[in-house]
Amino acid sequence: MQLKWLEDFIALAHERSFTRAAEVRHVTHPAFGRRIRALETWAGTPLVERGAGPVRLTAAGQAFLDTAEQMARNLAQSHDELMAIAGRQARTVTLSTGRTLARTVVADWLVRLRPHLADGELRILTRSLADAVLDLQQGVADFSILYHHPSLVVPLDGRQFTHLALATDRLVPVARADAQGAPRYSLGAGRAPVPYIAFGRTLALGRLVEDLLAHHPQAARLQKLVECDSPDANYEYVRKGLGVSWLPWSMVHADCKAGVLALAAGKGLEVKFDVRLYRPKRRLSAFAESLWAHITHS
Repeated sequence: MQLKWLEDFIALAHERSFTRAAEVRHVTHPAFGRRIRALETWAGTPLVERGAGPVRLTAAGQAFLDTAEQMARNLAQSHDELMAIAGRQARTVTLSTGRTLARTVVADWLVRLRPHLADGELRILTRSLADAVLDLQQGVADFSILYHHPSLVVPLDGRQFTHLALATDRLVPVARADAQGAPRYSLGAGRAPVPYIAFGRTLALGRLVEDLLAHHPQAARLQKLVECDSPDANYEYVRKGLGVSWLPWSMVHADCKAGVLALAAGKGLEVKFDVRLYRPKRRLSAFAESLWAHITHS
């Protein structure tokens, strides 16, 4: 059964003439008649009484008319809704990134990008590094903003994906500052082990710190107090004076300048990393491509 048969039948019921209904439906009289007969074959019973004078519906046709009109209305409404969804989707760009990146680098990036979002919407998904990569590979996300460091594996095939560098950041060991602005806990030589607030092993930032500590002679001077998979929570633990944690400079620089936090060691215990914006090489929506063009030329 085809939608056009329903629309033909409704037009015939309203016009009560095969000739006028065919004109309304912009088809020839013979073609219109064949479509009505096809609908009757599907229904398994005559829907129209044929003869001289105005067309009349059979009892079955009259009963079917209400159903046909309701079905046509529902389909038309569904079509309008689907078109609206398609329009919204065409104006929506999905970005997959990490929770800490969403708070730091992405937030700064959005400030610069905001004037170019007037005609659309940016949907941000916060994920682990592996899940953000998977979002991009499976087409769930148009873009992904990810950490880049030799100790991190980002399995994106260069034949299918491309990237550009957005920012450079670093993980720094920080502790609560005392009244004189010095760290309450310091990783300087000759000191006793200090309480260490670690990242969960599933976090990319955690892998960066683990790689640093595995190759640094001062690693044994840390005494793990807390392990948490939320950098935001670790940040609050440090602010409350519970110990030392490695946090992105983009997250803590304001507190360090305000004297709330202080660096607990020198540059030798920092971890530098890049932040990259990844995308598929295939063509994206017009809105996504316009954002990419702005980013690459700014």
